[in-house]
Amino acid sequence: MHIFPETLPLEADANDSQWRPQLELAWAAARAAGELITDARENDDLSFDRKDHMELVTSADIAADELIVKMILGRFSDHVILSEETHNDLATITDLDAPTWIIDPIDGTVNYAYGHFQSAVSIGFAEGGRLRAAVVYAPFLREVFYACEKGGAYLLRRGLDNELVHQRIAVSEQTELSRSLIATGFPYDQRNIGPMMRRLSAVAIQCGGLRRLGSAALDICWVACGRFDAYYESIKPWDYAAGLLILTEAGGRSGFHSPPPEGRCELLHGDDRLVSTPALFDELKALLEQA
Repeated sequence: MHIFPETLPLEADANDSQWRPQLELAWAAARAAGELITDARENDDLSFDRKDHMELVTSADIAADELIVKMILGRFSDHVILSEETHNDLATITDLDAPTWIIDPIDGTVNYAYGHFQSAVSIGFAEGGRLRAAVVYAPFLREVFYACEKGGAYLLRRGLDNELVHQRIAVSEQTELSRSLIATGFPYDQRNIGPMMRRLSAVAIQCGGLRRLGSAALDICWVACGRFDAYYESIKPWDYAAGLLILTEAGGRSGFHSPPPEGRCELLHGDDRLVSTPALFDELKALLEQA
């Protein structure tokens, strides 16, 4: 049973956006995938496997990926797909000039498999080398984050008494690293964990608090709405693409704490990602560089 309407509410500057059709398709696909993964978990209809003998994947990941891709290609048959489970060869995509959909059917699969609430369907649309529309839907938290380029970022949620709450979101006004709440994550492959632990220690000493949510898409959206002040991690494009547009439309700043390789498309480069409220970015970047 769907808990959100078919159409997302938007303010005037986003409602007239040329990217509104892509946003609505992203929402339709995320909404359908959210129902699929919710039903699969509630009905205990899941099987489990490991990618590369490390990364957990469920039958719902595959089914949701296939559903989203089918819906998108049914509308835009010539668009490029980059999705975690079925179209994940990053070597085939060198830029985002062509219309490209970047999809994570379940971001936070381990949380999902263990019955936690912090997982999300993440769908971003890029064209002309820029992110244009994005949806991050967390069905178990009853929240959906979304944005159109130059149209602001929004949160639609179901409140405790089941009322529908719609709000435009913005990053926090935190200016002091010592009072900030920072999020990060840990990789499946921990063979090179030393540098990560040095960064973790440096940040823990300097910031007000650290959290590990388990979903990069939600980490970034939570920076966008002020629940976190910053987030850093090395991740894949399907983990962060939708969240980055939501973050920047909410007034946040994104970049890296070590530079991408020369000539690399920055929107496709996930190593050493850093997002934050603008006032903290440079200080946190320097801290991570030095760790």
